[in-house]
Amino acid sequence: MTTKQAYKTTYISLPGNKNITSKAQHNKSIKVTPETKCSFCPGTICCTYFTEQVDTPRSKKDFDHLLWQLSHANTQLYKDEEGWFLLVNNKCTHLQSNGQCGIYETRPQVCRDYSNDFCESDEPATKHFELFFDGYDALVKYCKKRYKNWDKRFKT
Repeated sequence: MTTKQAYKTTYISLPGNKNITSKAQHNKSIKVTPETKCSFCPGTICCTYFTEQVDTPRSKKDFDHLLWQLSHANTQLYKDEEGWFLLVNNKCTHLQSNGQCGIYETRPQVCRDYSNDFCESDEPATKHFELFFDGYDALVKYCKKRYKNWDKRFKT
């Protein structure tokens, strides 16, 4: 266990999210444990988005399909050492204004399996992104570099 010196305000920025201000803590040291760690998280970050791994795109058709997905609001794409992922920035509908889960006792298994041992309050996930596309235009730009004839993909 570690001890964390509390401070007035912390700002954390994630792709697609505005800066989120943490709960103010003043002049006290609080022992951080797995049970208390989430209370230090500014905005309950892990419950404001989800990721879904996608197959590694290998063709123009694959990238074109990703463009369709990025055409939807709050959807981004990244690649890290584990592969390619869609990042959907939509908070959980059960997240309460105090940062707690409104269905904690009956929450889905994926939530129960989630561990906060090392999470985005320790280090932003973006640090490990090899590629990041914040939307349609960013991926089009990448595709045009990767495929010199990208704009001709629909012509026969």
